[in-house]
Amino acid sequence: MMNLYSGTTDPFSHRCRIVLYEKGMDFEVIDVDLYNKPEDIAVINPYNQVPVLVDRDLVLYESNIINEYIDERFPHPQLMPPDPIMRARARQLLHTFEQELFSHIPALEANQKGVDKTRAHVRDHLTQLAPIFNKQKFMLGEEFSMLDVAIAPLLWRLEHYGIELPKAAAPLMKYAERIFSRQGFIDALTPSEKVMRR
Repeated sequence: MMNLYSGTTDPFSHRCRIVLYEKGMDFEVIDVDLYNKPEDIAVINPYNQVPVLVDRDLVLYESNIINEYIDERFPHPQLMPPDPIMRARARQLLHTFEQELFSHIPALEANQKGVDKTRAHVRDHLTQLAPIFNKQKFMLGEEFSMLDVAIAPLLWRLEHYGIELPKAAAPLMKYAERIFSRQGFIDALTPSEKVMRR
C-alpha cells in the first residue's frame, strides 16, 4: 500500500491526491500539519516538505516526480501522453507552470508585502491561457492529463489567494469548473480545501 504524506492545504500535495483518486488506487493519505510537521518528514525528505510518497522501499518527493511515477506504475487512465514528442511538450509546459505560476505560491500563502504584484503576475499569466479553452476541453486537447492535474489546485485557490480574473479569462474559468466537477478532484479535497471556495 502506498502512503502519501500530504499537507491538508498544500497545493502540491493536492496534485498528488488528485492523481491517486483519478487512478482509483489503493493508498493511504497521511495528513500533515504544515505548521507542526512530524519529525519523520525531515527524515524521509531532506527538504522537510510535503508531499512525500512512500511505496515499500521507494521514497519520492516533488509532486511532478511523484505523479509521473504513479502514472507509469499504474497506466490506466494514462495522464501523460503516450507519444514521446507530446510527452516532452507536456513536461515543458509543466516546467513553465512551475516557473511562472507555482514559484509564487509561497508569497501568496504568506500574503507578504508586495503580494499585489505577485497576484497581478499570476492573474496575467492565467489570463493568457484562457484562449486555449475556446478550442479544446483540456490543456492537451480532449483528454484530461497531468497538466490539468498540475494547474487545478491553483485554480481552486484563486479566491483564497485574492486573485480576481478578468472577463477575458471566462473560458479558463469554464475549464476550471469542468475539472472541479470530476469525481477524482472532489474526492481529493480535504475539509480545509473545501472551504477555500464559496
